[in-house]
Amino acid sequence: MKPGIHPEYYETTIRCTCGNEIHTRATKKDIRIETCSACHPLFTGKARLVDTEGRVQRFMKKYTSKDGKRSY
Repeated sequence: MKPGIHPEYYETTIRCTCGNEIHTRATKKDIRIETCSACHPLFTGKARLVDTEGRVQRFMKKYTSKDGKRSY
């Protein structure tokens, strides 16, 4: 390895919004994330609502005229 070209490597803590903390080593000192393996639906098996207004409702609102006729 060439000297002087590699970034610093720190002991760091990765913090999730759910409160989970992971201690590891990385090139950044503190890392904050939104989802981790403890709260992600893929790993927990629980469905979590992410979209507040559904895609179908947005489509209907966008492509329905004021008199109620569909334009698609």
